Amino acid sequence: MSAFLPVLAGAAPLGRVQVKIPDGVLEGVISADGKVKTFKGIPYAAPPVGALRWQAPQPVVPWTGVRAAEAYGARAMQVHVWDDMFFFDPGPSEDCLYLNLWMPAKPATDKLPVMVWIHGGGFVAGGSSEPRQDGGNLSKNGVLVVSMNYRMGIFGFFSHPELTAESPHHASGNQGLLDMVAALQWVKRNIAAFGGDPDNVTIFGESAGSMAVSALMASPEAKGLFQKAIGESGAVTNPRRPQAPLAQAEQDGLKLVEKLFGTTSLAKLRALPAQQIIEATTKPDVGFWPQVVADGWFLPRAGADIFAAGQQSHVPLLAGWNLDEGGSGDIFGKEAPTLANYEKQAKARFGDRADAFLKAYAASTDAGAKRAAADYGGDQFIGYGTWKWIELHRQTGGAPVWRYKFEQFLPVAADAKPGTEPRAPHAGEIEYVFQVLSSKKLDWQPEHRALSDQMAAYWTNFAKTGNPNGAGLPEWPAYETKTGDQVMHLNTVSAARPATDRARYEFIESQKK
Repeated sequence: MSAFLPVLAGAAPLGRVQVKIPDGVLEGVISADGKVKTFKGIPYAAPPVGALRWQAPQPVVPWTGVRAAEAYGARAMQVHVWDDMFFFDPGPSEDCLYLNLWMPAKPATDKLPVMVWIHGGGFVAGGSSEPRQDGGNLSKNGVLVVSMNYRMGIFGFFSHPELTAESPHHASGNQGLLDMVAALQWVKRNIAAFGGDPDNVTIFGESAGSMAVSALMASPEAKGLFQKAIGESGAVTNPRRPQAPLAQAEQDGLKLVEKLFGTTSLAKLRALPAQQIIEATTKPDVGFWPQVVADGWFLPRAGADIFAAGQQSHVPLLAGWNLDEGGSGDIFGKEAPTLANYEKQAKARFGDRADAFLKAYAASTDAGAKRAAADYGGDQFIGYGTWKWIELHRQTGGAPVWRYKFEQFLPVAADAKPGTEPRAPHAGEIEYVFQVLSSKKLDWQPEHRALSDQMAAYWTNFAKTGNPNGAGLPEWPAYETKTGDQVMHLNTVSAARPATDRARYEFIESQKK
């Protein structure tokens, strides 16, 4: 019997579909073209409000009757941060622990590979209802796509001695990451009812979502909940976002709330309105930024140390980043982007290490200097940390690794400032992966759509088999010494070539010592 049949024959109205799980009956919708079934706004944990604020996620209270699952649940508490984010949900709320499912209406198998998406946004903004993360088109490739909201900002990353004392694990600070574990546990328990394979789950995410993927790989709490991982631009191995030890995170939390609210009492903090808390902690002069905590539970120690010791989940990994993750301003500041200024700034910044820098980030023209400076800015922001994750997992993970570089320039917006140059920016690959280029009003060309189809095929092939390769796709060799450290360069003429940037990351690594 198909898992997609209504609970009772004829119970679901035309264009809708019902599925029964232990928590109750859910009623989703069938797309107008009849190709995709969608369930949205499914609670995967109890609302983390009142006494549950800052607690680890708690079980859902089962419901009676049929629960409508046609609209997104509220996104996590946040303020407006980035102009490229817009949403189709009721708005921010503490009551935000909801997930969504997309699947083929007529699947070729009754055990679909499952892809669980974790949105980005610096752990301060974002949500699963963004149109660029709609999983409908991706699911048509023969996978079941899941996305979830999770707690962010101070609601998702707050340590406090009283919270640690409340916890049976004597830990606090990683509430948002524990939400992701709860969502994966929900998938493990329930996804078979929707036609998904609970033993073939791929986690994937971008930016903070990619950082979360690497953290989940490092966490003993997530072992066995997924079998593959995809990371797009971000990792817990980034030295710019180190994991604070629990004792330090607790003290940081106490100082923050004393400064902002005049109290460190957990009871008083839980009585404050959520809006007051989020507005106070997101003011530019406050300086609060969420960080993953080496809490002794979710993360026994820093993520880089866990990967170095080979204690992470030993699963296949596909990961990479984009050409223009950063800009040249980190080097040039207000100076003109010329070769002469590049060399001058290198000497001023790196002193006796300037020659080593100029060798690793070589340039011989003004244009080359601007490119090299942008490469350094992007590496400092995202590239090095993601590279380190890939390197460590290749060395200790006991599983194959595939590395990519997204290099496709996005079309310049019609209302862009004169002189705006085309770029392959941070987060620019998301629409390609989800095959939703139309979610942005840009001058997309057939070659852009072809690349989107190609990337979706690579991502879903990997979810199905642990290998991105497939019929009709350019060959993507694994990232390993015997193949020459091959990197797949994703653009309108995608091709794999040996890596040529190791010296850049070795230079950055030498600066950290």
